[in-house]
Amino acid sequence: MKVPTNLTELRAVDAREMLSRGHISAVELADACIARVQAVDHAVNAMVARDFDRLRGAARAADARQASGAPLAPLHGLPMAIKDMNDMAGLPTTYGSERHRSNVAFKDDTLVAAMVAAGALPMGKTNNPEWSAGANTRNKVYGTTANPYDLSRNCGGSSGGSAVALACGYAPLATGSDLAGSLRTPAAYCGVVGFRPSPGVVAQEVAPGGLLPLSTSGPMGRCVADCGMMLAAMAGARRNDPYTIVVDGKTPWDPGTFARVGPCDLSRKRVAVTEDFGFARVERNVRDRFQRVMTDLVAFLGRVDTATPDCSGADRIFSVLRGVSYLGTFGRDVAEMPDQFGENVVANVRLAQQFDAQDVADALTAQAAYFQNWQLFFDDHDFLVTPTVAVDARDWHEMYPADIDGVPTDTYYHWLALAYAVTIAGHPAITLPCGTDGNGVPFGLQIIGRRYDEGGVLAFAQALEAVIAGLDVFAPQPPDISALTDAPALREAEGFWPQSLT
Repeated sequence: MKVPTNLTELRAVDAREMLSRGHISAVELADACIARVQAVDHAVNAMVARDFDRLRGAARAADARQASGAPLAPLHGLPMAIKDMNDMAGLPTTYGSERHRSNVAFKDDTLVAAMVAAGALPMGKTNNPEWSAGANTRNKVYGTTANPYDLSRNCGGSSGGSAVALACGYAPLATGSDLAGSLRTPAAYCGVVGFRPSPGVVAQEVAPGGLLPLSTSGPMGRCVADCGMMLAAMAGARRNDPYTIVVDGKTPWDPGTFARVGPCDLSRKRVAVTEDFGFARVERNVRDRFQRVMTDLVAFLGRVDTATPDCSGADRIFSVLRGVSYLGTFGRDVAEMPDQFGENVVANVRLAQQFDAQDVADALTAQAAYFQNWQLFFDDHDFLVTPTVAVDARDWHEMYPADIDGVPTDTYYHWLALAYAVTIAGHPAITLPCGTDGNGVPFGLQIIGRRYDEGGVLAFAQALEAVIAGLDVFAPQPPDISALTDAPALREAEGFWPQSLT
């Protein structure tokens, strides 16, 4: 394999192969990633806390292990960016919240520790909105993160810093989490791949509301194979999540298979496509672009139907269950110290306080019926393809789209319906970059599969990724690194420090 001019251009799977063959060293890769952060991050503000000494030390240790002839770990020598919702020893875990500005982690959390055990090398923390509430990466601790394809636009969220770090070449791997598209939305806007697995595949630290399996961590990478390799390390047999089934030390799924993405004959698959799940408000520009994309891709697929699962009650189900989760986590603190929280967190708590026990019971009952509707749908379809996000990336000063095609949105998360339609059902979903919108910002396709068919989703997505790469009009392109290097510091932009989250 030819060594690229800049090692930051490597996909994780290619970097891992070159490391194992001795074509590059872990120190060389780490130094290249550090240099890219130092050259570019002033323009995008994605990596907000750094421990390059730890990265270099871990890289030297990785090279020494390889020189000794010891077996190499699956993620041997690969730098990794950590979302600021996960603990990385020695760095602040602020959650984007001013209340936790000085909260320095004394150890890696379970997820980061699992990745380190698999050979990954943490290098720093990436930005997210306060408590990951919202899909615009801005907070009062670290300020705003911009889209590397257009510095005036939203990079998505809540895993926005991780998506930008991947797009800009800071690291070949990054952690993300997803409740209502928190890794899918930024991946779509930043031209990378984000995979939300089924509940329990990646064990979560249980928090209040944890028995509602709405949020999960997942892998983010530059290609499908990167996500599969990372998911294999994330999906261990850990009992800290009630949805992670562990029997005799094993899970029903073999994590190792995620790293070995199998072949997929697209022409034999039964594929459904929908612009809106029958209920989501989707911008006309997005609908038109999705139709153009599918017109070109349909020739590579088997049976293709315009169809959607019955998503009756989706908005109400999600509002109530999300509200219950936020009320359990933040309700008492918001009541006592409302000025210590941003508007998005407060809005969730205030909305939840309007619901009563009957509302919660109705939402849970409706979710059960919703789930059954999805299972019936996937009896007749192998995969479902949709746009990833309902609107084009907006100006980052706008905390969330207040309207879609002139019609006001109901809440700050209403524009994320294409993501939470999937969350409610608990199915795996991956987003692939596929061309750009009218502003030169990447456009994402969301691929949804059967519950717990992570391997099938990865295989289908990788086959479709290869098709997209062969179509010049849709093939992903990296951001202009030279333009980012020469760009002014983002923190000098008006509004970089949000005064209000409204």
